[in-house]
Amino acid sequence: MIAEEIIIKPIVTEKSNDGLQEGKYTFKVNKKATKVEIAKAVEKLFNVKVLKVNTMTVKGKQKRVGVHVGKTSDWKKAIVTIDTNPTDTTYLSKGGKEVKVSKKYKDSIDEFMGA
Repeated sequence: MIAEEIIIKPIVTEKSNDGLQEGKYTFKVNKKATKVEIAKAVEKLFNVKVLKVNTMTVKGKQKRVGVHVGKTSDWKKAIVTIDTNPTDTTYLSKGGKEVKVSKKYKDSIDEFMGA
């Protein structure tokens, strides 16, 4: 699956807005997507560093139209925790020299509120 098929839409509620200060963003995702695929899709689409992904399946509600009773479809929700303070990574190279790698990650998802 490509990243655009995995992330369907952001979920904007009072509870999800409370988590924005902690770097937690809530998305409606494809039911077949795994946590690893969700993390890679968010990193690719929004250029952020994902620390943790929590997923849950939301059961559909019973709806009624007149005498007919039906059920809305089940869907999957993912709460993605991003790194709000990305730092440079340092490691030792072959010759014992210290090498610094700085990836240009953002510290928030700006498109979240505009969607």
